[in-house]
Amino acid sequence: MLHAGVPEDEDFADVALHLQESFLQNPEVEAFLQDLAAYAAARLGGEGHVCSCEIVVLRPKKPAACASSHRSAQLLCQLEATLGDGPGATAMRAGKTVLVSDLRREDRWPEYVHAVQEQGFRSVLSIPALLEGDSQGVITFHCSQPLVFGSHGIGAAEAFVRQASKGLTLALRMLKLEETRDGMSAAMQTRTVIDLATGAIMAQNRCSQAAAFKLLRDASSTRNMKLRDVAAAVVASVAGAADTFTYFDE
Repeated sequence: MLHAGVPEDEDFADVALHLQESFLQNPEVEAFLQDLAAYAAARLGGEGHVCSCEIVVLRPKKPAACASSHRSAQLLCQLEATLGDGPGATAMRAGKTVLVSDLRREDRWPEYVHAVQEQGFRSVLSIPALLEGDSQGVITFHCSQPLVFGSHGIGAAEAFVRQASKGLTLALRMLKLEETRDGMSAAMQTRTVIDLATGAIMAQNRCSQAAAFKLLRDASSTRNMKLRDVAAAVVASVAGAADTFTYFDE
């Protein structure tokens, strides 16, 4: 499997830096993983046979992210996600490398194995990524020839994944911070509109804050509208404008 240009003692120390630069150019998780898959296939791909790289990342409350260096192998990534089983899923659950040297002799995951061979692959190597918290990931290599994963190739692939895990962890951490910021910003905007509407109702009805908020909530339930939309309509009627703007200095 291993490219002839990779020395046996290669530790891939430059991989994490490459991924940091990649994330700056591809801040979306799918694009970032796509670049990583292509980079891994180019860096580790063997000579005389085709090797593809597939990456799956699972995050809490997020859809599974899947990327592949080869279009045909993307179908395998999606199939394994649908089946919920295969070498990648097994590697993630066990936290250990899973090797299938010759798919023609593999009796686990029959539907998956058949599909992989239909795409022209004969061997598989799945290595779990080391990620933070409840996030999970796996990097899988499919090769067109059997028995191509020698001890040197497996060790090199595991060293690559260890370094790639660092860059992937940093990228996921930054994505989580951005998502948290966006979520808080949206919540603050919603809260501001509701507070403005509550204040307007208090002034018009000369009632307490609790009573004003109850009127908003009852209107939301009666009209089957989101509370924020009801509040925005109240503010718009008072302001005499259809649009309501909130401003925050980040």
